[in-house]
This record gives sequence, structure tokens and C-alpha cells, in this order.
Amino acid sequence: MKTLTDLSLIAQVVISHNRRAFDTLVSRHQSQVRRFFLHQTLGDAPLSDDLAQETFIRAWLRLGTFQGLSNFSTWLLRIAHNVLYDYLRSKKETSRLDDVPPDREETCEQPPVDTRIDIYEALAQVKREERTCLTLFYMEDLTIPKIATITGMPEGTVKSHLARGKAKLSNYLKQHGYES
Repeated sequence: MKTLTDLSLIAQVVISHNRRAFDTLVSRHQSQVRRFFLHQTLGDAPLSDDLAQETFIRAWLRLGTFQGLSNFSTWLLRIAHNVLYDYLRSKKETSRLDDVPPDREETCEQPPVDTRIDIYEALAQVKREERTCLTLFYMEDLTIPKIATITGMPEGTVKSHLARGKAKLSNYLKQHGYES
């Protein structure tokens, strides 16, 4: 039902440039997009907000190209993934995203502060591709085929990144006092 509603809102935006319909789409999906960026930037809220804003700007500009072959949220997360990739590429490795310290003044709903810091520190131990797959699978509860669509990776590669990332996270958390 939600997909039909998203499709009708998209039609209103594309046909009549209805900004309120787009605002509704943003309201529905902004938490997921921002959460994705928070995990990818290891808790850097201002950067996450900037990247989320860029994602919705690109979505507005390209909404007419949405074909409905996947859920709107999958299409939107694919844009978010591309925004992150473009951001990282523009930095040209002058400072690695993995070196960004977590923002300890988080405003959206998060686990307790000490747990959140451990999660971000643990996520910093894995490669960017592994972190993307892990957060989409475990924190956004997406299927492997949807993750493959969003990231542009083959399903087997997504599974490999999940397995390697999970092993690294498990080792890190065990070393820091978490049992299972």
C-alpha cells in the first residue's frame, strides 16, 4: 500500500510539480536516508545532513526518470549511495572518511551513547563497502538483492562483504568486552 502511495505522490510531482507531494516523500524517507549516512560517516551528523540534503536535491531533479521497477526507497538509497561515492571521490583521499571521529551530540534516536560509540568505532574497522552492506542489511533490514541494486554490486559480492564485515565486527566487539 505504501508503494502505491509513493507512486501516486511521484506522479503528482512529475506531472504537476507538486512540491507538497515531494515534501511528503521527503518526510517518509528522510530518516532512512539520514540513518544510512550517519552509519557511513561514523556518526558525523552535520555531514550526514548535508549528504541527505544533496540526495533529496538529486531525487527532485531526477524524479521523472523513476520507472517504478523497484521501490522508491531502493531508488532513493541508490542515489544516496552515489552521493556518498561522489563525496568520497571528491575528497581524493586527503582525509579518509574512516578517520572522521564520531559526533557525540546526536539528535536522532540512537542507542545509549557508550554503545553508539562502540558501534561506530567497530564500523570504522571495516572497509567502506563492507560498512555499506552491513548497515543496509542489519540496520535497514534490506534483502541482499535490494542491497545489490542499491550498490551496483553482484549479490555474491554483497554476501562476501557481509561475511567479512560481520567477522571483523565480531572480533572487534569481542576484544572490547562484548560476548555475543
